[in-house]
Formats: sequence, structure tokens, C-alpha cells
Amino acid sequence: METVTLASQPREGRGKRAAKKHRRQGLIPAVLYGHKEAVATVLLPKKEFEAALRHHARVLDLQSDGKTETAIIQEVQYDHLGKEVLHVDFKRVSKDERITVTVPVELKGTPGAVGGVLDQPLHALEIDCLAIDIPESIKVNVTGLTIGQVIHVKDLTLPEGVKCHDDADAVVVQLKQAVAEDEPAAAVAEPGAAEPEIVGRRVKEETAEE
Repeated sequence: METVTLASQPREGRGKRAAKKHRRQGLIPAVLYGHKEAVATVLLPKKEFEAALRHHARVLDLQSDGKTETAIIQEVQYDHLGKEVLHVDFKRVSKDERITVTVPVELKGTPGAVGGVLDQPLHALEIDCLAIDIPESIKVNVTGLTIGQVIHVKDLTLPEGVKCHDDADAVVVQLKQAVAEDEPAAAVAEPGAAEPEIVGRRVKEETAEE
């Protein structure tokens, strides 16, 4: 994965009022920490950062005052609708250091058996790799998978230099036989049996009488 470069600037002012002002100016408040260095509060250009997210960037080069720091996105805070980015946490990394991250599992292809149901117990994997080599996802090919066939963590083909920390025997995905649901038998009312009361109907009847 290529490293994205963003121009950041020191953040002045604290609190919600200052943060709202920055966002109106097209800037996103962020914090940068790690490597036993002082915590830095910065501002990011909103359009450029959101574009980086859309391209699944995980590691960025943050440039400020002639200095470049490489950092991994630790957390992105969104608004209550999950659309607007409110704040970002970054952790400093070195491009030649190995880090531990979680990446999604992406299924590719179509199983060979008709009537089977894909069961995917693992949707993400914990891996370690170079900071600049984080894969967007771990792709799993399910083409030709037959009923009862299972793909374990140990069966995965990982990108070069990537190691997985999950249990080697853990099931990533399997194809199960679809189970037909039995239709419940229709209940036969006995002669003289009282008509069952329907919830809500009594309210409507009483209301109609008023």
C-alpha cells in the first residue's frame, strides 16, 4: 500500500467551539502521538483526508513546518450519522518497523455447489507486517468450494511479509448444506372452541363503539 502525503498544520484553540470553527473552514482536528515523543494536535485538510479514506489508506505522511512524520490511522470519529469525520487519532510509526493491525477478510468467487450456504465465522484477521505494507484486506477465494469444505487460517495465502496471529485451525469460511425449514402444520380448531383473542383488536372494537 502506498503512503499518502497530507499537509497538516498546528492546531490552535481547544474545545468544541474551536473544533466546529475548524470544520467550517474545511479542516479536521487530529492528534498525533507515539514513539515517546510529545503529543501533537494538528489540523488536516478535510477533502484530502476523506479521499485517502476512500482509497483505504492506513498510513500517512503528515507534513508540517518542513517536517514529515509517518503515522498510522488509529481511530476515526464520525458524527451521529456516520458521514462527517469529526476527529482523527494517529500513532507515529517508522516505515521499516513491523506493526500489528486488524484487516478485513474479503471473499472472492462463487462456490461450486448449488444449494450451499457460506458461513464465515472470521470477518477480520489480526496480522503483523511492515507499516507501509498493510494490505487492504486478506482475500479468500471460494471458487469451487463444495458442501462441507472448510477453509482454515492455515490454508490462506498471505501477502509476502505478512504474518497472521489468529489460530491456524480457526475456520475462516465453510460451505454448509442449506437446511429447508419445515412448514408448521396448520392448527385445527376444535368444535366449540373459543375464538382466540387478537392483540390490538379489542382496542379497535372499543374505540369503534365510542
